Amino acid sequence: MNPASTAINAETPMKSGSRLGRLDIARGLALIAMAIYHFGWDLEFFGYLVQGSASQGWWRIFARCIASSFLFLVGFSLVLAHGRAIRWQPFFKRLTQVVIAAAAISLLTWFFMPQGFIFFGILHQIALASLLGLLFLRMPVWITVALAAAIIATPVYFRAEIFDHPALWWVGLSTVNPVSNDYVPLFPWFGAVLLGIAAARIMQSTGLLRLLQGGIKPQWLERLLIFIGRHSLIFYLVHQPVLIGLLYGVSAIFPPSPAIQAANFVQQCTVQCSADSDPQLCRIYCGCMLENIQSNQLTNLLKSSTTTDEEREKLSTFSAQCVAKTQEGQPVQ
Repeated sequence: MNPASTAINAETPMKSGSRLGRLDIARGLALIAMAIYHFGWDLEFFGYLVQGSASQGWWRIFARCIASSFLFLVGFSLVLAHGRAIRWQPFFKRLTQVVIAAAAISLLTWFFMPQGFIFFGILHQIALASLLGLLFLRMPVWITVALAAAIIATPVYFRAEIFDHPALWWVGLSTVNPVSNDYVPLFPWFGAVLLGIAAARIMQSTGLLRLLQGGIKPQWLERLLIFIGRHSLIFYLVHQPVLIGLLYGVSAIFPPSPAIQAANFVQQCTVQCSADSDPQLCRIYCGCMLENIQSNQLTNLLKSSTTTDEEREKLSTFSAQCVAKTQEGQPVQ
């Protein structure tokens, strides 16, 4: 959800180029929250959490709050950096960095996770939002807020099959959301950027920006969060390889529990089976497959997709037995 870009790292000059310390702290907190969510996703990926845990319940809400905070900061920082006059050179420099990073994320996930590769994630959204946001830097605030509300509400009340074409998935109005490990389309997420723009302009006009000056205590935490906030793009790109590397090492020493592996196997099996069959029958079939795998001491198949010819032959036999039990309506004890 989980769970970072130019505007997360946009310059926020006040007078004489000073920065708003608490805004950098807010970026740092958002990035730490994102790393926590991604760590949960990684635990799921390595089998320490049941599949789907990071995309349901409070984890799902947590991920949406993180994405919203990032995009709100995109709009907020855009006003502070370019509200008086668009500084085209630094703007395009940052935009180029984000576009390159977004393209790299898409390319890497295409190779390593092709079934859920990131074609329009948070970085892609930030790149597009940074461009579109320029149109609202001097627009009346009430129009910006009204449009933000409309953009956020639109996917709830309107979707159309014309947007089901892959070339239009980035819009976010398709009848079924495409599968992706990070999907942050224009609707509804650009609404959070517009709210950030509106908030910054209101704070500018009312003198409330001064509330963002200063820091927090303890000072070591302030320094850490400011450092992360001012190097947000690097943190975003580096934190996942670090977390995955650490978990890979841990999994070699402390593998996931058999109970979670079994639950993940049944869940994945049921999802795949349900694409063509009745979900209730699929649960019976997958439970039967799990029982056969466990009783024949082939639990290594629960954590690895690599099988030998002998194992594939056994799985084929198990499958035929379980299909027969499913058709007979005999639940597995």
